[in-house]
Amino acid sequence: MSPRRSYDQYCSAARALDVVGDRWTLLIVRELLAGPRRYTDLHADLPGVSTDVLASRLKDMERDGLTTRRRLPPPGVAYVYELTPRGGALLPVLQSLGAWGEAELGERRPTDAVRAHWFALPLLRALEGEGLVEVRLDEGRFHLHVGAEDGPVYGDGPAPGEPDALLSLDTATCTAISRGELALADAVRAGRVGVTGEGTLAKALRET
Repeated sequence: MSPRRSYDQYCSAARALDVVGDRWTLLIVRELLAGPRRYTDLHADLPGVSTDVLASRLKDMERDGLTTRRRLPPPGVAYVYELTPRGGALLPVLQSLGAWGEAELGERRPTDAVRAHWFALPLLRALEGEGLVEVRLDEGRFHLHVGAEDGPVYGDGPAPGEPDALLSLDTATCTAISRGELALADAVRAGRVGVTGEGTLAKALRET
């Protein structure tokens, strides 16, 4: 575990950056917003991070009260990492940072990695209300817990139960929404996002 570095400034923003300002920390939070993750899964979804750096960041985050580590019950033998309530409280920080960074996305570069669930946070920003939403993209499926006050806010794969709304769209449309070029409601009206389901969220989207 590396010693915590500090800006030594009596300022809440500086104090926050003492804890989450290191490279990879907020992206680890992004991944753990999906719920408990094994180290190997985190490493797979954080392309570019070395095993040493990831292990060091996870230890630092546990020390700083952002994450905890626990062993899965039998027959599992692996450990998982998950966010504490303080770590989960970084969701609006990531949402604001993502909204600010929309203009920085530009066109996808040949070296840019992508995971389907990386579109989860932009879509969460575009949805209002509460409910379970499944999203089907070219790259795969993920689901969103819209309006969730605790626990995972998204997850890989199909929804764990009957979704309140199922959204089907191509990657180009999802990218345009993520870049702030296209509103979700406009994409639905234009037929670029298919909406099925009988939940409140689905009905609200179809009525936009």
